[in-house]
Amino acid sequence: MNKPLILVVEDDNSVKNLITTTLRAHEYRFLTAQSGNSAILEASSHNPDIVLLDLGLPDIDGVEVIKRIRTWSNLPIIVISARSEDTDKIDALDAGADDYLTKPFSVEELLARLRVIQRRLKIMQNESPAEMSVFTNGQLRIDYAAGCAYLGEEELHLTPIEYKLLCLLSRNIGKVLTHTFITQNIWGSSWDNDIASLRVFMATLRKKLEKSADSPQYIQTHIGVGYRMMKVE
Repeated sequence: MNKPLILVVEDDNSVKNLITTTLRAHEYRFLTAQSGNSAILEASSHNPDIVLLDLGLPDIDGVEVIKRIRTWSNLPIIVISARSEDTDKIDALDAGADDYLTKPFSVEELLARLRVIQRRLKIMQNESPAEMSVFTNGQLRIDYAAGCAYLGEEELHLTPIEYKLLCLLSRNIGKVLTHTFITQNIWGSSWDNDIASLRVFMATLRKKLEKSADSPQYIQTHIGVGYRMMKVE
């Protein structure tokens, strides 16, 4: 399988060189762009598999780039930005970004995030229509058609909200989902009491998935931002 084609959108030459040198060393194919408008042009012209996107671009903000790409493509977008406030992360993720990496970052973490995206892409490419009705992640299995979930051979006894949360996370495995995105999809709104309820339901769901200290972590909490389902080997 060929390495994915990655579009690197970064106007800081030192950061761009760090990223492209890392990609080249690990035999990734890549394109570069130094502005938002050129990023949109490259994305539409070359159809990359993944975009690594800085937010502080010289012409238009990176969040606007995400919004424009999302009007015609669902390609994975990983934000790499010096903006570290929760509100910045939430804005980017709500606009459609798949992940958010804060500068300064380690190349090992960048490569790990890319591997997560690659696993998601591989799963999506390999699934037949029949297989798409059953989701498997480690010991977790969700039969979407039957409306049942299992951990190993044991059926999970979930409330309707817990099951909806589990399905939403599983259909976006590896992607950080913001509180707003989740509550809009589960309750159709995102009031403060919805977010408080979300925390309660997520806590009970995690107890059913991660029954002991030795259990693999299926759900990762991003404090102040949202949740992500982790890929379990």
